[in-house]
Amino acid sequence: MNSKKSIKSLIIAHLDGSLHGADLEKLTGWLSASKENVKYYAQIKDIWQATIQDASVLADTENEWIRFVGAIQKERKIKPVKRLSAFKIISGAAAVLFIGIITGILVSKYIQNDEPAFITVSAPQGSVSYLVLDDSTEVYLNAGTSMRYSPKSNKKKREVFLEGEAWFDVAKKENKPFVVHTAFYNVKVMGTQFNIKSYPTDKFVETTLEEGKIQLSSSENFKLGESVIMKPGEQAQLNRESGKMVIKNVDTRLFTSWKENKLIFLNLNFSELVVLLERKYGIDIEVNDPEILKYHYTGTIKNESVLEVMELIKHTLPIQYKIEGQIIKVAKL
Repeated sequence: MNSKKSIKSLIIAHLDGSLHGADLEKLTGWLSASKENVKYYAQIKDIWQATIQDASVLADTENEWIRFVGAIQKERKIKPVKRLSAFKIISGAAAVLFIGIITGILVSKYIQNDEPAFITVSAPQGSVSYLVLDDSTEVYLNAGTSMRYSPKSNKKKREVFLEGEAWFDVAKKENKPFVVHTAFYNVKVMGTQFNIKSYPTDKFVETTLEEGKIQLSSSENFKLGESVIMKPGEQAQLNRESGKMVIKNVDTRLFTSWKENKLIFLNLNFSELVVLLERKYGIDIEVNDPEILKYHYTGTIKNESVLEVMELIKHTLPIQYKIEGQIIKVAKL
């Protein structure tokens, strides 16, 4: 399992639906080991979504190639998915979606004992990942996010552990709540749609409710004054430093559109804009003047490349930029 050739064969077998048993367990364990492994899987899947001519470099055997070609045709009829490789970030189209392959349904096929097993899934920088848990709950993970969960839920509750940002459409299960654990508080729900943003480097932890009802409660590391019941259209914003929480009514689209590869900015501070762009495109942005970080930007981006986005910003704010490798350097005009 140390060679990329053996890993590549397992990935191809998984993509064409022929990976089972111990081999499936090996691939899942390998993916869980590091973000670099997830990125390598994504590179192989990039070719899966590309032309047959490009994909032909993958096959190690004639039979493997026949299966691979057949599966490509089947996959394209179901749901085309695009994702940028790192070397295409600057010049190509915006990254769209990377399908998370470790679903609870898939993993449960090879877990035979009753011991709790946790799986970690990640969305690499520049990508959005999608997965379906074994209870049919749908999850989108924003760039730079990781989530840990057990495909074998216990009888009393379903739970996941989140670091980063995720949107949930929770399958309703009577008497079996779904709990999202963050570093600051827990979110308990029976069945609803909501977004949680809890990156370790952000100043605020934000939970935005679209449908249903959720309850925020204390975690092991942080104590809320009291549990909070949220209604649709509300957002709970917790200041990590002060511990103060504010509940306010918001346009939820502003905080959930990222899962559709769309970002909407309303008078956004430039320092926050830099963070969002770095996550979305998987790049680094350097600003040489602190005054620029005080600028504010309003706009919407969807399918634009990062170069197109920088051009839009340049025509709105008094800045100039240059690209050096994978770094965008911003200066005053």
